[in-house]
Amino acid sequence: MAEQRLLFVCLGNICRSPAAEGVFLHLVQREGLADRFLVDSAGTGGWHAGNPPDRRMRAAASRRGIHLPSRARQIAPADLQGFDRILTMDDDNLQAVRDLARQAEAAEVAGPDGAWRLATIEPITSHCRRFQVREVPDPYYGGEAGFEHVLDLLEDACQGLLDSLRST
Repeated sequence: MAEQRLLFVCLGNICRSPAAEGVFLHLVQREGLADRFLVDSAGTGGWHAGNPPDRRMRAAASRRGIHLPSRARQIAPADLQGFDRILTMDDDNLQAVRDLARQAEAAEVAGPDGAWRLATIEPITSHCRRFQVREVPDPYYGGEAGFEHVLDLLEDACQGLLDSLRST
């Protein structure tokens, strides 16, 4: 399997997308595949830039043995070419990333090799196997159970994603 570059995206990049990044990294490290993936996360908004993931998400992930290493950042047009897949957490962020892609296509920004290539943009939930959900809900304004539920969904989706990437 060649190196795959994956970017997980939510709104502020402090709850869902850094959790998805951490879950996916945990899975590939456990399976000895870490060298085959470049993994990052970003938000469609930039107001949390530079901050670590939400303390409640870090605590919930830590209870599962999952480390969340990232710092919040906003998605940039260069990410559309710098990653193979961009996986969004909900419909609003899917639309925001697709809008960014349309703007980049209109500007026809070429990649480092001079070619125009755009990442595949898709919802992370399209890789769920156990859960039948359309979106990963934002746990920010809820209680502890919301963070646990998000991690359950992301563990399912990230395992499905890894399985599909291994089969291609």
